[in-house]
Amino acid sequence: MQLDHDQLRELLTFLGESDIQELRLEGDDFRLVVRRNLPTAVPTAPSPPPQSVVAAQPIPAAPVVATAPSPPPPSSRSDLQPLTAPMVGTFYRSPAPGEPAFVELGSRIQAGQPVCILEAMKLMNELEADISGEVVEILVETGTPVEFGQVLMRIRPA
Repeated sequence: MQLDHDQLRELLTFLGESDIQELRLEGDDFRLVVRRNLPTAVPTAPSPPPQSVVAAQPIPAAPVVATAPSPPPPSSRSDLQPLTAPMVGTFYRSPAPGEPAFVELGSRIQAGQPVCILEAMKLMNELEADISGEVVEILVETGTPVEFGQVLMRIRPA
C-alpha cells in the first residue's frame, strides 16, 4: 500500500473532522499511528471533588481546538496567503544544522520550492510552497513543535 502526501493530508483532514480518536494504518514499508489529544484525562481522573474536573477541563480544550482543522487565523492583510503545516511535527527552517535557511523574510519563492522541513517520527519531510510569491512572515521558530493546520508562514502571491 502506498500513501502519498496528498492522500495523507486528506486522511488527516477527514480524521480532524470526525470523532475518531486513534487510527493505525500499516503497509509493507510504513506504519502510521494517529492519535488525537481529546479529553482522555477527564475519564481517568477520579471524580470526587468538582474542582478537579474544572481544573482538568481547560487542559484538553486547547489541543482539541489546535488539532481540529479550521480556517487559518485571519491575517492582518488579506493579500497574504498562509502556508500551513500538513502534519504534526517539528519545524526546521534549514535542511541541516549550521546550513542556511530555505527561505528568509523577503525571499522570492516559486511554487514547488522547498521552504522548510517538518520532522515527524524521525522522518524529515520537505514542505514545498504551493504558490509563488514573497515570504512576508515566518511565524514559527526552528525546533518548535507544530500542529496540523498551523500557519507557518505568510506569502504575498506574485
